[in-house]
Amino acid sequence: MDLQRLCCVILAFAVVLFVCFSSSVTAGDIVHDDDDAPKKPGCENDFVLVKVQTWVDGVEDAEFVGVGARFGPKIVSKEKNAHQSHLTLSDPPDCCTAPRKQLARDVIMVHRGNCRFTTKANVAEAAGASAVLIINNQKELYKMVCEPDETDLDIKIPAVMLPQEAGASLEKMLRNSSSVSVQLYSPRRPLVDIAEVFLWLMAVGTILCASYWSAWSAREAAIEQDKLLKDASDELTNAKDGGASGVVDINTTSAVLFVVIASCFLVMLYKLMSYWFVELLVVLFCIGGVEGLQTCLVALLSRWFKRAGEAFIKVPFFGAVSYLTLAVSPFCITFAVVWAVYRDVSFAWIGQDILGIALIITVLQIVHIPNLKVGTVLLSCAFLYDIFWVFVSKKLFHESVMIVVARGDRSGQDGIPMLLKIPRMFDPWGGYSIIGFGDILLPGLLIAFSLRYDWLAKKNIQTGYFLWAMFAYGLGLLITYVALNLMDGHGQPALLYIVPFTLGTFLTLGRKRGDLKNLWTRGVPERPCPHVQHEHSQEFAQEFNEEK
Repeated sequence: MDLQRLCCVILAFAVVLFVCFSSSVTAGDIVHDDDDAPKKPGCENDFVLVKVQTWVDGVEDAEFVGVGARFGPKIVSKEKNAHQSHLTLSDPPDCCTAPRKQLARDVIMVHRGNCRFTTKANVAEAAGASAVLIINNQKELYKMVCEPDETDLDIKIPAVMLPQEAGASLEKMLRNSSSVSVQLYSPRRPLVDIAEVFLWLMAVGTILCASYWSAWSAREAAIEQDKLLKDASDELTNAKDGGASGVVDINTTSAVLFVVIASCFLVMLYKLMSYWFVELLVVLFCIGGVEGLQTCLVALLSRWFKRAGEAFIKVPFFGAVSYLTLAVSPFCITFAVVWAVYRDVSFAWIGQDILGIALIITVLQIVHIPNLKVGTVLLSCAFLYDIFWVFVSKKLFHESVMIVVARGDRSGQDGIPMLLKIPRMFDPWGGYSIIGFGDILLPGLLIAFSLRYDWLAKKNIQTGYFLWAMFAYGLGLLITYVALNLMDGHGQPALLYIVPFTLGTFLTLGRKRGDLKNLWTRGVPERPCPHVQHEHSQEFAQEFNEEK
């Protein structure tokens, strides 16, 4: 199993490179800088998403999503209050001059360009239109604002921007049908969606389970080591072998290199993002998910099938593999393959979350930070990494690199699979609430370290560090979602809020309790070993590792 664990560790570091943000995915992307579009009388509406429901020859058809303009009247929020109106194409298409025929309260569809948005709305209103749909010349939505020198802003009809693809579909309907009607309304989002609550519980629960498993394994290893040290010196060779249990400790150098490697990998994803590249990421995710699910199931089932878990058979290339592992592997592989094939169906998020959680738990079991110093360096670097690629990258690339990669905007798919996600069940706009693996893995390394330290130091839940670290993580993630809602769903770097709470709490408590020096350098409590001449069992283990 050494080769499998090594593959899992390598993949784990690749997954950590996706330190994605926690965000909701909405129907359509709105592109504009609000600071460049200040409100003024006649041009002071809030930007809202608008649903455009269509009927073709009286039969309900497709629904499109647009964004309301800064000017004009507010769009009704309830569907029952929205009126159904006939849709017509503008002639001329840009509606910069009066249409060739008068309109009878129709909704007019016009093309963007050649004149100001307000000019199009004023011309359409003068021609008798009840609303104007402006088709963008790009796939994104664009916030329609007023120019600083505009004065003719007494517009009485609503204006809505639609993406290019929606405009093409509507034009096709108009050419192929005798009658097309539309209805415009803008339902309000719930203040808090239940999906965010479940996602919070999922993230906290994953770290909780992984931390207890990691601490339990560390305590069992420490007990076994103490027994070997007490028994006889001729068993020290076995102690050396038992210490290499597949655990990988991160050092400060690898923590710093994380930022450089992660940044390079993220830029590569940004530049190479395409359909085939996402397919490659899906394959890698499935490999890691299979290993993670298999490891978790074997650890769980070995409590009931102990003999199968302890009996091994030699398998070419993989080495010694337990019978229990052979039994669960086909199920894990089948599960991952079925998810990959049907990942576009509405309920595929369940399989993605199961594979993702299993992978995260397995990584937190295998990858450890040895002391608080390494944890501080790692989280500080990740903190700067997250902020830079979510916010600062906009100045260099004219868009947030992290958000573009997470959503898979250039791939034609729903985004990378290295995310936990839950559908926004009570949101009229649909979409998903998501959180990146890095927002769970990186703080989870520190939290798992805190519980290992508590157990080895024989601290209870009140006097230890784990409870406070978990509380700080949960609070930081909660504030992330509050910020997300205050920012109207724009992506937020979760580590911006999580790292100060989690790391700050740990450092403050350690200094207050006088444990900071030991936490910072050793990472294990001072435990005298009376039956040997060495002062600390941890130092003794380090000597064996050096000899090896």
